[in-house]
Parts: sequence; C-alpha cells; structure tokens
Amino acid sequence: MGEATNEADAALTAELLRPRGSLILGCNMFGPIRGEWDEDWSGWWGDNPPYRAPVFVLTHYQHEPIEMAGGTTFHFVTDGFDSAYAQAQAVAGENDISIAGGASTIRQALAAGVIDELVLDITPVLLGSDESPFEGLTNSSLEPLEAIHSPFATHVRYRVKH
Repeated sequence: MGEATNEADAALTAELLRPRGSLILGCNMFGPIRGEWDEDWSGWWGDNPPYRAPVFVLTHYQHEPIEMAGGTTFHFVTDGFDSAYAQAQAVAGENDISIAGGASTIRQALAAGVIDELVLDITPVLLGSDESPFEGLTNSSLEPLEAIHSPFATHVRYRVKH
C-alpha cells in the first residue's frame, strides 16, 4: 500500500488501518485473480500486510489459509457472506470488524444489516460501467456524516440506518 502524501488521505488511511478484531474482504481486494487461485499470489501488500488481524476473503474458489508477517492470516471463505461474518465475529470478540470490497461485498453486508458506518472513496477516474453497491437494497438508508477531500479523492462517511 503506497504512502499517502496528502493530509486528508493520510488521515483516512490511518483510520482504515487502525487495529481491529478481524476483517472481511471481497476477493478483488485480495488480488486480481479471476477463477482458480494462483498459488504464488499472496496479496497486494507483500510479506507484511497492513491488517494485523485475521482476514476473511470472500471467494468461490478453495484456498488454504495464508499466514503472513505482522499477525495477518488470510482465510478463504467459499460459503457466503454470512459464514465469513460469523467467522470474523468468532475471532474479533468485542473488537470491530471491518468490511472492504466492491459493490457485491458491500451490498451483501448492507443486506445482512451488519454495517454501522460506510466510507465511500471517490476518485476522478473513469473505469467504465460497473455494478452499484446499493442496487436492490430497500432496508437501509444513509445519513451523511462527513466529507473530506484531497487532490486525489473524496472520502464520504455515512451512518447506515436499518
């Protein structure tokens, strides 16, 4: 993960990487692999990922856990978001669980009613059409809490109301 050079981006990066009990990541957050896992790939971050906690990666493909330096172990969950969340809760205890991912991961977490706050990071890059994290959801609403910006991104924090 690159070093944030702007005060706003550095503050958000520090918050996102604060200590927590466990994390859930969409498979795209772990790597660019589509389909069966490349056994040589162990994530975007090198040998010492920034998470320092158990990480549960949502995927359709089996993979043995990968233990990394600094206390991060990647566990690959093939039986859905609810299973990943239950596993994350079991190891997190009273500590926070962070969820990071694309539209599908966020949509599943919102539908499960397990998100208290949501931070959207918006960058001025046109990537083409994609899916919406809010498509089909009717059981939640978002209350804007904060927006900060840098020359590189706008970060918007919402309270999720169920």
